[in-house]
Amino acid sequence: MGILIGLEHVAHEWPNKKVLDDLTIGVHEGERIGVVGKNGDGKSTLLEIIGRTVEPDSGSVTYRGGIHVGWLGQSDDLRDDDSVCRAVVGDVPEYVWASDPRIRQIIDELIGDLDWEGKVGELSGGQRRRCDLARLLVGTWDVILMDEPTNHLDMQAIQWLAEHLKRRWPAGEGALLVVTHDRWFLDEVCEHMWEVHDREVTPFEGGYSAYIQQRCERDRQAAVIEERRQNTLRKELNWLAHGAKARTSKPKFRIDAARELIANDPPLRNPLELKRLAVSRLGKKVITMKGASFTYPGAQNPVIDDVDWLIGPGDRYGILGANGAGKSTLLKLMTGRLKPTKGSVGIGASVKFGWMSQHLDALSDKEDWRILEILSRYKHSYLVGGKMLSPTQLCERLGFEQRELQSFVSDLSGGQRRRLALLCVILDEPNVLVLDEPGNDLDTDMLAVLEDLLDSWPGTLLVVSHDRYLVERVTDDQFALIDGHVRHVPGGVDEYLRLASEAEASAASPQSDAADASAQAKKPQAEGLSNAERRELKKRYDAVSRKLEKLEGEPDRLRAAMAGIDPSNYAELMDAQAKVDECLAQKDALEEEWLDLADKLGL
Repeated sequence: MGILIGLEHVAHEWPNKKVLDDLTIGVHEGERIGVVGKNGDGKSTLLEIIGRTVEPDSGSVTYRGGIHVGWLGQSDDLRDDDSVCRAVVGDVPEYVWASDPRIRQIIDELIGDLDWEGKVGELSGGQRRRCDLARLLVGTWDVILMDEPTNHLDMQAIQWLAEHLKRRWPAGEGALLVVTHDRWFLDEVCEHMWEVHDREVTPFEGGYSAYIQQRCERDRQAAVIEERRQNTLRKELNWLAHGAKARTSKPKFRIDAARELIANDPPLRNPLELKRLAVSRLGKKVITMKGASFTYPGAQNPVIDDVDWLIGPGDRYGILGANGAGKSTLLKLMTGRLKPTKGSVGIGASVKFGWMSQHLDALSDKEDWRILEILSRYKHSYLVGGKMLSPTQLCERLGFEQRELQSFVSDLSGGQRRRLALLCVILDEPNVLVLDEPGNDLDTDMLAVLEDLLDSWPGTLLVVSHDRYLVERVTDDQFALIDGHVRHVPGGVDEYLRLASEAEASAASPQSDAADASAQAKKPQAEGLSNAERRELKKRYDAVSRKLEKLEGEPDRLRAAMAGIDPSNYAELMDAQAKVDECLAQKDALEEEWLDLADKLGL
């Protein structure tokens, strides 16, 4: 495999931290690389240097001649005045991109629900993210660099993206570098891992699971070596303490050796742990929902429809659903933040909720507070794992350094804000934890810390998350919110994805009366198509039909316009003829595609 991109002696420093030092590494053809590491260690910086959006302080980045590199950052460069169409496909004629099934599938999956001619500036943050992702994927690239591509995507979209990237290039061709905290995505897509730590990059073979196994073995070997070094250090210090009577070269040698051991003593790392906190007991009744429904003012259909659900003490439930399905609304109903428009929601007398929203509402009015000021609002000590610890000690266990406790909330990164918000929720000593996307902005190490905490949580736990690893580890049962109804999914995430796909296929199926059904029965049916495939084909068939209707009289209109041109103006005549030819070619391509789709659908 040849090298596509090479980094040689690269170093880079931000105003308050050096993130890379004398790095030499290469991206080879055919590699699918996942980049992991703690927040702030330089993962995004490394990707920006490789993508040449940031120049390193020293060293060089070399591209193989003629390669094309696609880039997806955490923020987009889309123009607010552009239409969604222009933002995604640029100035490419419609008949060109519309005739490419790969591009059509990307558009249908990621932005099929958006107004094709709508303005980018009118989109939400999640919609802009999907639009930017579609822009990247429709292009033809030799190397793709992606920074947090799964942000704002639900489980269905994440699964589709993983499948797309796996089959985007033939084996041994192309290259992918992706920074993400979605561990399932890393395991599914990546065959190599880069760990960014201590200003260097350590490569590992295999996906995320293989990386964790190799890192554990590396840490075990390092621990054995460190234990031996500590034993030698104790012996040498003990010898020095008793003094050396012999006046030979040996005592001097031993003194120098002891000094060397002391000089190389590494600093202690943050433990990054938060053990089980004591919580107040729950009664037998926690949350009871009977025929609960909720409809937003002005809406025709309810977001939550006729839900019956009994949640008891110690229950650990994960709530799954697509973006916009109403998961956050369901949590607000369950916690009494919203009143049902029909039915009832009962909350036990001993229930004390701990709520962490996606948007970290608890910190929204404390932007000018220091971390220490926030922690001072709570008790002086808490019983954690049999020990009494202060809020500041607990904060340090979540990865904050002592000097960072003086920082303002407004200066914190997304991951730091989420860790602080989680700590504040826990310090209130709730007995029911309600978490809405708790894993957002957290690195893989901190996600493991969070999971350790939640795994030992003694109270009731309700989690909404698109992180499959987190949901499957910390919850005992999963429930899916589909079409406003809550359904138990004993098969977990896989069963939910199957049910969601079936629901979409059912919704996409045309409703017809008895006569239409009888006529349809006489037509040959397509065989060997799954529901999802049939749905995609039907969507494309309808889209092509609409385009053909728009083009129906366009060639005649162009010919009439050409007839009014001065016969001596050859340049204008040639331009007009080219427009006629382009229109006819587009119409022929659409008609051919329309016939092909009709055959596949059995129409």
